[in-house]
Amino acid sequence: MWARTCPQSSERAGEFLVNTQHDHGDADVLIVGAGASGGVAALELATRGFRVVCLEQGDWALPDDFTGGKPAWELTRLKQWHPSPNVRGRQSDYPVGTEESPIEPLMFNGVGGSTILFSGHWVRALPSDFRVRTLDGVADDWPFTYEDLRPFYDEVTHHIGASGLDGDPAYPDPHTFPLPPLPIGKYGLAAAKGMDKLGWHWWPAPNAIASRKFKNRPACQRYGACESGCPTGAKASTDFTHWRDAIAAGAVLVTGARVRQLTVDNRGLVTGAEYVDRDGVVRHQTAGVTVLAANGIGTPRLLLNSASEQFPDGLGNSSGLVGKRLMVHPYASVYGTYEDELETWLGPSGQALQSMQFYETDTSRGFVRGAKWNLMPTGGPLTHTLWEPGDDWRAGFGPAFHTRLRTTFGRYTEWGITTEDLPEDHNEVVLDPDVTDSDGLPVPRMRYTISENTDRMLKFHVERAAEAHRAAGATSVLTVPVVRDSGWHLLGTARMGTDPATSVVDEYGRAHDVPNLFVIDGSVFVTSTGVNPTATIMAVALRAMRHLADHRRNQPAAD
Repeated sequence: MWARTCPQSSERAGEFLVNTQHDHGDADVLIVGAGASGGVAALELATRGFRVVCLEQGDWALPDDFTGGKPAWELTRLKQWHPSPNVRGRQSDYPVGTEESPIEPLMFNGVGGSTILFSGHWVRALPSDFRVRTLDGVADDWPFTYEDLRPFYDEVTHHIGASGLDGDPAYPDPHTFPLPPLPIGKYGLAAAKGMDKLGWHWWPAPNAIASRKFKNRPACQRYGACESGCPTGAKASTDFTHWRDAIAAGAVLVTGARVRQLTVDNRGLVTGAEYVDRDGVVRHQTAGVTVLAANGIGTPRLLLNSASEQFPDGLGNSSGLVGKRLMVHPYASVYGTYEDELETWLGPSGQALQSMQFYETDTSRGFVRGAKWNLMPTGGPLTHTLWEPGDDWRAGFGPAFHTRLRTTFGRYTEWGITTEDLPEDHNEVVLDPDVTDSDGLPVPRMRYTISENTDRMLKFHVERAAEAHRAAGATSVLTVPVVRDSGWHLLGTARMGTDPATSVVDEYGRAHDVPNLFVIDGSVFVTSTGVNPTATIMAVALRAMRHLADHRRNQPAAD
């Protein structure tokens, strides 16, 4: 191992280690980003004896910071806890240009990253997802298989305390969960009866939410506020599941640190990162190895902004694919209104059911690949009065207020459709030449269009989901063919592969051009799959970092 030692000064503040000095010494491994993959990396490497430093531009959030159990919850969702950094506008956020995209990117900067605000859907990709070129003649196969990733899925699932029911027939293996599934509720039961009438697959949905007390987390209290932060800590965000243990094992987590570029030596190895602290001071963190875990927009932004004489097109970008092949899972919502009170305000949110009925390719439908469905609750009363697709939001007030609330609140449920997005070079993340963030760094810009294949897929699935609602007894159905605020899944912009000419990193996330640089977030995805990606991101990160730790003696490192 390229081990180094240095003094460390810190103090206890509640459950966290808060650094009291700016000099964190020379790290064995520097991690950029404290989200899903960054948390996995920090815990794996710190417990294996590596000196780990992580730079995170956001801060810690405590359960009491969230408003899910407070009267202001539905109002704060519209600003302070909105999932889009363009709306939220915190000091730790950076804007993203979206004028050329129908999908708004959603993310959160802070310890835990976007797991702070994610819904908690804990879904594995299916075996076909790793063999798309072989099976369907599109995109590329991943450089490993479902079976290769399975033990890492298992390990992460049991580490975080996911809730689910073993034996989903959509999968070839009856993978297990450490906790039983969350209740599917009245609206889940109604939807399941409709799916049974049609003979379609459904299953109690797996969630990264504790159905019983698990380690340091209580059981879900069913607030239904998962997407604006869990007020009890029941959701498996990595600030709970990984970072406390990583810090206890010696990892140093520096918050309020916006990384502006990676630095390289004359051998082309990364020597660390320049970052801007809360006082606006530019500092440098040195490391033998650097790991990027900044999501599918933040990672290409940083690589492109790290261009130098040695790497004129951006760091690790000899293939020209850094920032290219962005995939975001265009999402459709199909709402059904029911006569019965179904308690659709009750959490988690979270998913009650999921369906893989139309997941695999059937070319008779006019497109390849498919989508995962998730049955969701529809929130509190303000949601029903403020939101009316195609109309002025004020239409929910005045004479319509009581009628709308009476007919929808508790009686309105959603089949959400997560469609597989195929990689295309013209869908990309670039640096804006004119706009900068609050620290003067070029902001990223999304250029994204929905492909013809995905458009056909969306239309097919929307029609089938409407059919499912009617079979379940819905009195009316409302469809939103593409939800703008749905870009949680930012994938593919630094893809993995075996050929340096057609990929940015290898199967373990090591950059082909820079042997001591790793990328482990969703940007390494070869294809997007048709499921929520967090379980796969964390399994891929664990596989990569375990390989790094196991092969430490052969790992090139900066001096």
